[in-house]
Amino acid sequence: MAVERRGAAVDIAGLRKEYAAGAHRVLALDGIDLTIAPGEFVCIVGPSGCGKSTLLRILAGLDTQSSGTIRIEAPGWKVPNAMVFQDSGLFPWMTVEANVCFGLMTRGVPAAERTERVEAALRLVGLSKFARHYPHQLSGGMRQRSAIARAFVTDPGMLLMDEPFAALDAQNRVILQAELVRIWERTRKTVLYVTHSIDEALLLGDRTVVMTAHPGRIKDIIAVPFARPRDLMTVSASAEFGRLKLAIWQVLEAEVTRARAEEEK
Repeated sequence: MAVERRGAAVDIAGLRKEYAAGAHRVLALDGIDLTIAPGEFVCIVGPSGCGKSTLLRILAGLDTQSSGTIRIEAPGWKVPNAMVFQDSGLFPWMTVEANVCFGLMTRGVPAAERTERVEAALRLVGLSKFARHYPHQLSGGMRQRSAIARAFVTDPGMLLMDEPFAALDAQNRVILQAELVRIWERTRKTVLYVTHSIDEALLLGDRTVVMTAHPGRIKDIIAVPFARPRDLMTVSASAEFGRLKLAIWQVLEAEVTRARAEEEK
């Protein structure tokens, strides 16, 4: 029997990030320790400015930590990770097909393989019929699906997602949450997903990491108990969902209150 393919394994130890701000130093992240299992879907919530996006950028190689270690093990995957931003970031002068193909072209993937992988990625997100459309001809939800296809086509061991549905209306957000869960259950890539929405974290993730206010530290890690495959509407209507949502909200509320009190000293 073939061994099931799983996503990347991640081990973060003592991660710290400091920025220069004029004559001062600003501590963005302090002592982050987090282990993510292959194929796990982990969501991160926290107050604004707590360093959630900074952590993703460091994992993506777009920024560097001041200290601490990161180990990403992604054997058998084309690339270790790919990032999806809140703004789809599609090139407006390129078709959907060309946007999705861009990363493969920069890596020198042969033309025949590029065509096959782009077609597969567009099928995965349900955009095959829109391959020749330009971004301005798509809805916001379709542009984000294109961005997800562009990330998947490189065959990363891990997806780093920075509030990818935050700019969408409520209906499209629910639809794309369900779509993302469907795709993840099919591919089982590792996902680290930043969101301001407690609902989204509980609907999507296996675990929810709750961060403190600035500087960002891990306050709590909550195991999400809902079985998979997961029906998002059923989950959101459950009493356990409401209990967990309230518990996380109380932690975040206390953090915001503490941070404001310290600023006023």
